[in-house]
This record gives sequence, C-alpha cells and structure tokens, in this order.
Amino acid sequence: MENLDACIRNHDREIEKMCNFHHQGFVDAITELLKVRANAEKLKVQVTDTNRRFQDSGKEVIAQTEEIIRCRVQQRNITTVIEKLQLCLPVLEMYSKLKEQMNVKRYYSALKTMEQLENLYLPRVSQYRFCQIMMENLPKLREEIKEISMSDLKDFLESIRKHSDKIGETAMKQAQQQKTFSTTLQKQNNVNYGRNMHLGKNRIWESKNEITLKRTFEEEDEHEEEVLTVQDLVDFSPVYRCLHIYSVLGDGEIFENYYRKQRRKQARLVLQPQSSMHETVEGYRRYFSQIVGFFVVEDHILHVTQGLVTKTYTDELWNMALSKIIAVLRTHSSYCSDPDLVLELKNLIVVFADTLQGYGFPVNRLFDLLFEIRDQYNETLLKKWSGLFRDIFEADNYSPIPVANEEEYKIVISKFPFQDPELDKCFPKKLPMSQSVPQIYIQVKEFIYASLKFSESLHRSSTEIDDMLRKSTNLLLTRTLSSCLQNLIKKPHIGLTELVQIIINTTHLEQACKYLEDFITNITSVSQVTVHTARLYGLSTFKDARHGAEGEIYTKLNQKIDEFIQIADYDWTMSESDGRASGYLMDLINFLRSTFQVFTHLPGKVAQTACMSACQHLSTSLMQMLLDSELKQISMGAIQQFNLDVIQCELFASSEPVPGFQGDTLQLAFIDLRQLLDLFMVWDWSTYLADYGQPTSKYLRVSPSTALALLEKVHRGMKDTSKKNNIFAQFRKNDRDKQKLIETVVKQLRSLVNGMSQHT
Repeated sequence: MENLDACIRNHDREIEKMCNFHHQGFVDAITELLKVRANAEKLKVQVTDTNRRFQDSGKEVIAQTEEIIRCRVQQRNITTVIEKLQLCLPVLEMYSKLKEQMNVKRYYSALKTMEQLENLYLPRVSQYRFCQIMMENLPKLREEIKEISMSDLKDFLESIRKHSDKIGETAMKQAQQQKTFSTTLQKQNNVNYGRNMHLGKNRIWESKNEITLKRTFEEEDEHEEEVLTVQDLVDFSPVYRCLHIYSVLGDGEIFENYYRKQRRKQARLVLQPQSSMHETVEGYRRYFSQIVGFFVVEDHILHVTQGLVTKTYTDELWNMALSKIIAVLRTHSSYCSDPDLVLELKNLIVVFADTLQGYGFPVNRLFDLLFEIRDQYNETLLKKWSGLFRDIFEADNYSPIPVANEEEYKIVISKFPFQDPELDKCFPKKLPMSQSVPQIYIQVKEFIYASLKFSESLHRSSTEIDDMLRKSTNLLLTRTLSSCLQNLIKKPHIGLTELVQIIINTTHLEQACKYLEDFITNITSVSQVTVHTARLYGLSTFKDARHGAEGEIYTKLNQKIDEFIQIADYDWTMSESDGRASGYLMDLINFLRSTFQVFTHLPGKVAQTACMSACQHLSTSLMQMLLDSELKQISMGAIQQFNLDVIQCELFASSEPVPGFQGDTLQLAFIDLRQLLDLFMVWDWSTYLADYGQPTSKYLRVSPSTALALLEKVHRGMKDTSKKNNIFAQFRKNDRDKQKLIETVVKQLRSLVNGMSQHT
C-alpha cells in the first residue's frame, strides 16, 4: 500500500509537471481559437451562401445527369433487348414459317422446321416462357400432322377404292389394244393362215383381217397421244406424304402396317362379287376392273416406294386374291347358261390375265380355270345346239330337196358337200336328202367356229386347239345330235315315210363327216398325217341313229300290222268260206305294198329286213289268232277262210315287194302257217304222225302242241255243228267216225307232247 501510494504520488507529480509545461500552450491555443471563431463564423456564412448558390446552380445539372443516367439505362436495356430479340426472332420466324407450312398443308416441310426449332433454335432461348409454350405445342402439332396425313391417306384409300374400276378398265383396255395390235400384225404377216379354207370363208376371213388391221391402226393413232398411266388417274401424293411424315416421326412401321391392313380389307371388298354378277357381262367386267385397278395401284406403290409394299407382300396378297377369284368365277360361271355370255367371260378372263401378267403377277391358274370353263362353255353350246337341232328337225318336211335349176343346185352344194352320182344335170330334180341335212351340216360347222372362238387366246398350240375342237365336235355328234335323232325317231308323229327319210339323211351326214374333219384341219392348220389327231365319231353316231330308225321302222310296221289284225272279224263258226280273202287283210297287203315302195331309197338290206320282219310278224300274229286261248272252237269253214287269207299273204311275199330276196325266202315267213293249214285242209294226220320227227317230214314246222291246240278247237267246232245238224240222220255215222278219228289223233298228239315235255 505504501508503494502504491508512493507510485500514485509520483504520477501525480509528473502529471502536474506536464500540465504546467503545456498550460501556456493551451492558453495560447484557446486565445487563437477565440480569434479564429469570428473568422469561422464569417467563413460559415460565406460557405453557406456559396453552398446555397452552388446548390441552386447544380439542380439543373442533377436533373440532366439523372436524365442521362436514365437514358443510359434505357440504352443498355434496349441493347440487351436487341440482343435477346436477335436470338428470339429466328425462333419466331421459324415458328411462323411452321404455321404457314401447316396452313398450306406442307406437312413434311413443317416437320423439318419443327426439327430445326427443337435442335437449333429453341435451346438458345429456352429461358423464355413463350419458348416453353412452343416446346409444349410442337408434340401437339406433330400429332395434328399425323392425324391430318392419316386423314388424307384415308381419303386416298377411299378414292382409289371408288376409282379402282376406272383404273382397271383403263389398264385392261390398253392391254387389249396392245394384244389386238400384236395379233393383227401377226395374222397379217402369216399370209398362209387359213388359205386352205372354203373359198367363201377365206374371202370373208381375209377381208375381216384387213378391216381389223385398218381399224386397229386407226385406234392406235387415236390413242397414241392419250395413253394414260396410273399416275394420270390417281394422285399418289397423300401416300408419299404420309409415308415421309411417319418415317420422319419414326413411326414408319406403324404406317406400313396400317396401310397393308387397310388394303387387305379393301382387297376383300373388291374380291366380293355382286350376287347378280353372272347375269350380265358388265358385272364381270366391273369385277375384273376393280381387281386389276387394285393390283395396278399396289404394283405402282411397290416400285415407287421403299418398304411400304414388298414383293413378298404383293405375292401373298395376289395368291390370296387368285384363290378367291377362281372360287368366285367357278361358282358364278356355273350359273351361266348362255354360251355368248360364257365366251365374253372367257375373253374378259384372258384380258384380265394378260393385263396382270404384264404387271408381273403369275396367272397360270387362271388359264387352268379357263379349261374348266371351256368344258362348261361346251356344255352350254351343246344345250344351245340341241335346241337348234330340234328346231331344224321340227321344221323339216322329211321329203327330198327339190331343185328347179342349176342355181338352186349350186346353192345346196355350197351348203353341203353332196356328191351327185348322176352326172347329168337335168332339171328339175330331187336330191335324196331332206332340207335338214345341209342345215345340220352348217350348224355343226357353226358349232366348230363357236368352239374355236373359246380356244383362241388360251396360249395353246395349234395341235392342242385341234384336239379340243375334235373332242367338242365329237361330243356334239355323239351326245347332242345323237340324242336329238333318237328323240326324233321316238316321236309318235314320225311315220314310216319320215323314218325312211331320216335313214337317208343320216347316211349323207355320215358321208359328210370326212369333210368336217378336213374343215377342222383347215382352220387349225394341223395335218392329220403328221399328228395323232382324234377322229370324229360321226360314223358310229349316224350308224346308231340309223339302226334306231330301222328298229323304229320295224316296230311301227308291226304296230300297223297289229292295228289291221285288231279289226279282223272272223266268223269262227262259219260253215263255208266266202271264197275271197278278208277285207282287212287285203287292206293290210295294200298298205304294205305302198309302204315298201317308199323303201326304194333305203339301203337294200334295210328294206329287206323290214319286209322280212313285217311278214314274220304278220305270220306270227295270224298264228296267235288261231291259237288264241280265248278262241274255244273253230269250224272248218273258218279254217278255209283263214287259208284264203294266208294264200294272199304268200302271193304278196312271192310278188317280191322289196327286191333282193333270193327264191322263196320271203315266203318262208309263212311256212309254219302253210304247213299247219295244209295239215287241216288235207286232213293228212296219218302222214303227219308217221313222218313226225323225220327231217324230210312234210309237216316239219308243225309242232304237236300247235296241232293239238288247233285240233281240239276244230273238234269242239265239229261237235257244235253236229248238234245243230242232228236232224240230218244220214250224217250221224260219218260225224261219229270223224270224231272218233279226231279223238284218236288227239290222244297220239298228247302222247307226243308229253314225250317232248319229259324229254325236255
């Protein structure tokens, strides 16, 4: 504490010394400060005044300075805005360009613009809100473009669906014109084609060739400047545009699948025919045109785009379509009964196949189908010609063709190759055949022409065409004409005269078959010598018809004989004959004489067979009349009358009603009756019984059963006569003796009959 106090006292002394040292200076300073105070006040006034005056003077500068500052800020802002706008303006310009492209439907360019906006422009100004709006709108615009392009594609698909028939019609027309032109040139160059044909046909053929060639050249000149292509008929830009758009958007596969799916649906619609398509050729033409138009479009798409349609896809689609087409044609063609419609259908199928073949589609199955349709065409032809043949036969008068002069004769031989054996041309005369023969011959040739029309353009060789013609002609002869002839022969109104004329007609038609073969050879230019060609079966056809007519002649003759026999009215109990033949039999013989006179134009064998058949049937009918089980008794007078009738039959047979019989061949038809009647007329039972079984027997043709049956009827007749004449007593003994003889003969005959049955 003492040290502390000492230290404090030391410090106080030092402070006091320092204050004493500085006190004078402090007093001086205060004195000077007081002096300065007055000056300071004065200076303050001056400074304040100066400050006031300076402030007043600086207010304008401050205002201008602030204006300058504000302008500098604006200038800086403007510069900044200009810089930013220079970045934004290209974006806005591109967006405006995008909108304009959308408005004018330049969608592919719009997509390119969007791509530039996204990749180049928008990233530079992405901080701005309008850029965000743009970024949000771009996907919407892409979807809008996709929808619009898809809508355009749908409109395009709908358009080509509606215009497929026009496209196909144009394509088929061009293919047909090209083919017609090529075919005409080929025919014109082939000067030897058809030179061996008939002179009249040849001239017509050549003139047709000239007219067709001229007309074809004229048509080519007319259409040379207006050959339309599929691009001229269809605007494919929607497809290209949509394909590019979807490719750019990375959805090319989606677009391809959609396009193919829609086209498959359209293909099924195109391949679906109308129910009434088979009624008119226009229905088939529209059907083919739509299909051709569809595949022409697909072929064009295949070649102008990459990947949208592939060859594999088109081949698959065509194979599916071809199977459907063949099924449809097979079904609808079966409804066709008009050969002209079937022929037009064939021509359409050929043009259809040639058109699509020109676009690279395989069509062999269509030509195979044509062979099926060819068989149907032949069937329709056969039905049509069956009606023609029936009409010809109905209109025929079945009398020889009268020829008044040489001109008429030439007209007939120009229609039918008739070889007149009579070299003298004396007129008037009659040709042996009737009017139906040249008409049938002409119709057969017309059938060959009609069949040839179908065989053309089938891409077949002349040999195959020749074979087809011969086969179809054989069907006409063996089926149609043969059936018409058989039906004609069986008709009730066809009499013996008509049947005779039919036989003559078939003979001439048979002879004309070789000319038909030559006719086919001429139009096909296929030699029968070098090629194994089918032969015409006309020979057998007309032989069968002739045999049928001959059989019908025999049948009708027998029926006529039966009609005369039915009106026979014998009095089987008559005591004596009339002394002359029965009236019905004389009428029958007169009928047979007049009938056999008509047979002079028949082949000798036919006339002889008919005559022999008639005599045999007459003999059999007379025999059956005698042996009829319902006839119980016969008088000897009736036997005598019957004998007179048989004598007339024998006289008729010996008069040679038909030439060519040797000796008494025709009379032998009545030998059974003659021997039987002689046995009863002579009453030569002892000779009969004694010579029975010997080949030299006088009554060899009389069987015991026949003799027994007739003898029993005669026996009953005698008994009945005896009862009626019992008043004549002197005859009783003779009657009893005769009856006893008859009873004895009856017993012997019965024993012979029983012996024969036991032996049998």
